[in-house]
Amino acid sequence: MRKILSESLKFYQKYLTLLGFGSCRYYPTCSEYAKWQIQTNPNIIKALFSSLLRILRCNQFFNGGIDYPKISCKHFSAIQVSNRVSNIKFWYVPESDGCKVIKNIY
Repeated sequence: MRKILSESLKFYQKYLTLLGFGSCRYYPTCSEYAKWQIQTNPNIIKALFSSLLRILRCNQFFNGGIDYPKISCKHFSAIQVSNRVSNIKFWYVPESDGCKVIKNIY
């Protein structure tokens, strides 16, 4: 299911975003937000629901801005340590109500 959703988002980002280029009010864009949610959230239903809420907020009634995906930190049982930063795909930043997901740029 995750692979199908990821491939659908990849197709959308490559071919269909040209129709509404520059129209997202948030960073990361709504499609990138959905992709990160699908890749990192252990519960696919919550990932889809969070992505849907984000898409519904992407309009002129909301200011927009920086809005990283949030997931529950409960499923982290141990920290994996890597000797290279380039091996890390996402950073999980703890907050009071969960963890923010930030993509590694390296």
